[in-house]
Amino acid sequence: MSFRLSQRDKDIIGFINQFRAVDRDSLVELFFKQLKSPVNACNSVMVRLYRLGLIERTQQYSPTVYLPVDAKIKKNSQKILHFLSILDVYKQMCTYSVPKNVIVEDKPTGRKGGIEPDLFCIFKGSPFWIEIQRNQYSEQKMQAKINLYEEFFFSDEWQALHWQPEDRPALCPSVILITPVRYAVNSDHIRIIQVASIHELMEKYKSSAKSQKEARTKTAPSSGGIRINLT
Repeated sequence: MSFRLSQRDKDIIGFINQFRAVDRDSLVELFFKQLKSPVNACNSVMVRLYRLGLIERTQQYSPTVYLPVDAKIKKNSQKILHFLSILDVYKQMCTYSVPKNVIVEDKPTGRKGGIEPDLFCIFKGSPFWIEIQRNQYSEQKMQAKINLYEEFFFSDEWQALHWQPEDRPALCPSVILITPVRYAVNSDHIRIIQVASIHELMEKYKSSAKSQKEARTKTAPSSGGIRINLT
């Protein structure tokens, strides 16, 4: 059977393969919002791609959620909600700046038992590993997670990751915990940021930038806010 795919078709299929589970409304927002009837246009395209066998779908959610054709998760799996939460963080970032070098469920160590952030990306010039906590965990478990990041930091393996800049020293990503709960975790080597959303992160950055600017005008050092390059 021969058929021709548009560049948008290919982009949609690639996006679903990358994020593993993508709801219809997110596709409308990311690929169709400039059209006169974005929802109808999206529905038409997705039905066609589904009938061509290029994507899978589950209608156990409303709106419909689309999956890769070789998805290894059940159509009623709680894992789908996990992937949708990753997608939501990505979309929040896109309202400020489109992230680069996006890796869903990054496994930078390549080993079982190493760090496995839900998302890696370069956002507004800075590299981040992002952990999305949909459930509440003990502080001991969360500190153990941070300890794994410290182990990876001391291994120096992060300096050779493929996204590292070639023309300047390697950068170790900060770790963002997306969580409604604040954990008493700490690290002397990895920058840990706890926020409920990317929107809160950006509000903190704006407040920090304002405080630092005011402090400079008073020739006093700034100690408040988060110090991250988000430019």
